[in-house]
Amino acid sequence: MVKLIPGRKGSGKTKLLINAIHEAEKASKGNVVAIQLGSSLNIDIYHRIRLVNIEDYSILGYDDLHGFIAGILASDYDCTDIFVDGLLKIVGKDLEEVGKLLDRITEISEHTCITMTISAEVEEMPNSVKKYLQ
Repeated sequence: MVKLIPGRKGSGKTKLLINAIHEAEKASKGNVVAIQLGSSLNIDIYHRIRLVNIEDYSILGYDDLHGFIAGILASDYDCTDIFVDGLLKIVGKDLEEVGKLLDRITEISEHTCITMTISAEVEEMPNSVKKYLQ
């Protein structure tokens, strides 16, 4: 399952994501992964969460992120939740392509909840993206 936390820059998306990460960590009987661009989440995330700086893996673009998430899921059958902060910063701002990416990720995430922040207003999103709104 894929869920999006939308909003313009500075609207509190990351705070909502951090709260969701903490809730998942408490409820999970497996592993929780948080993907970020840079180190913005480092001080707010519990040590039990696997925190990944996507810059360390040269991930840029839609196919790269799909492959990265697929690799996490393939290597860790106990991964219950994946969180991605700053989706558009990682893949780009083409919302039509974002919709295609989210569809592809949904296909491979049957048993894992994937939650992402997206810096975009709901009104500007195509229906292919809106269907993933939380």
